Amino acid sequence: MAQLPPGIRFITSFSRDQWYRAFIFTLTFFLYASFHLSRKPISIVKGELHKHCAASHEVELSSYREYAAQIQPVKKPSNASRCGWEPFDKNNYKQLLGALDYSFLCAYAIGMYLSGIIGERLPIRYYLTVGMLASGLFTAMFGLGYFYNIHNLWFYIMAQIANGLVQTTGWPSVVTCIGNWFGKGRRGLIMGIWNSHTSVGNILGSLIAAYWVSTCWGLSFVMPGVIIAVMGIFCFLFLIEHPKDVSCSSTPSNDPEMQHLLIDTENCTASPNSSSAVTGEGRHGTSAISFLGALRIPGVIEFSLCLLFAKLVSYTFLFWLPLYITNVEHLDAKRAGDLSTLFDVGGIFGGILAGLISDRLEKRASTCGMMLLLAAPTLYMFSAVSKMGLEATVVMLLISGALVNGPYALITTAVSADLGTHKSLKGNARALSTVTAIIDGTGSVGAALGPLLAGLISPSGWNNVFYMLMVADACALLFLLRLIQKELRCNADHTLFKEH
Repeated sequence: MAQLPPGIRFITSFSRDQWYRAFIFTLTFFLYASFHLSRKPISIVKGELHKHCAASHEVELSSYREYAAQIQPVKKPSNASRCGWEPFDKNNYKQLLGALDYSFLCAYAIGMYLSGIIGERLPIRYYLTVGMLASGLFTAMFGLGYFYNIHNLWFYIMAQIANGLVQTTGWPSVVTCIGNWFGKGRRGLIMGIWNSHTSVGNILGSLIAAYWVSTCWGLSFVMPGVIIAVMGIFCFLFLIEHPKDVSCSSTPSNDPEMQHLLIDTENCTASPNSSSAVTGEGRHGTSAISFLGALRIPGVIEFSLCLLFAKLVSYTFLFWLPLYITNVEHLDAKRAGDLSTLFDVGGIFGGILAGLISDRLEKRASTCGMMLLLAAPTLYMFSAVSKMGLEATVVMLLISGALVNGPYALITTAVSADLGTHKSLKGNARALSTVTAIIDGTGSVGAALGPLLAGLISPSGWNNVFYMLMVADACALLFLLRLIQKELRCNADHTLFKEH
């Protein structure tokens, strides 16, 4: 009998369960990457919605270009202003652009609290599919304003609100699904790699939007809308919610390797009454957890408030970084959008590094705290160094992206999954969606406030925006101090116990 080819031997070396887990890992990665891909265009297009008005000596040249455009066979929609796209061509454009961000993020924050509760009571595949199709529709709707020459502010605000609401279907669904398929062992590293979908989506969204931003910014929204809708169809066709649906083995939720990651009480042990306080079900209960019950899980409140400020910083960069680069480096919208992707490249390494360190140290809160402590002075350096030239900006974008997005990535993935399958729940894994929604929903409040504050503060100078971000990082660290103290104390007690 002939020897099997090397490629076939490699394929058959993995078990059926491993192939299914790899497939779900990859599918959910690209599903959520498409969500971020559809959120990114607004930050790229800001530089086109408001442009610096043509100087007086350029008016004649501009008039000639307008005349040349009129004699072309294909006419482009009129911007109605040399300063950008009406109504964003006014002097208060930063406030108007900030209102677009706030509309999306406020709707997202409010909807997230409801999304987790609803998601636990519906099949994930159907819930996520509908959300992705609707998100594709509303993302493209914003771009249609270009083709139909719409200059009504409320049209764009309503498109953002609707998109913010339907996008809340994404995160609780994919985290619940990935949490079902992967246990706690090495969860930080696995989810750190998996969470790079956020940065990958941002990078792809930036590149796609930047490709059309200077020629036809409407396509910067329409194309991402089409992509997320197509991925919604893939979700309907292929997503498997739980290993048992395809007769795969379930990964144990209580991995001894990770027992010390999340501390239950002051004595570092689970409270015997904690399960009754959280859920009325037994060890194999399947009823959905209540909102207040989820809040009583140890660590949920602290990590939620920490994420509020961490996400405030991250989303301020997400929505305002291209415009900042345009103003400081004097680049056009396309080049600024391309350069801003380096922040997300740094975020990929930061998320993986945070997961790896937290697995090795078995300390989620301490890992987040260490990166937050380093992030604040790094932001100050970024504000100073970015004015010294393009090379310095590139380096600081990578470092800042790693330190800002590292804690954000760890809390929204591994920490949320750990808390959602906490041993105090006695096996009630259906709490995962609600816990994830509470943590990310609270974080989304900060995500809504950050870009809004940036829009209000930036007219007084970009330095003041960076001071605001540094204060937010300090507040995020402050809310983790109690958990960090408990982790360090329990580690000392554990070491002392081993010595005796």
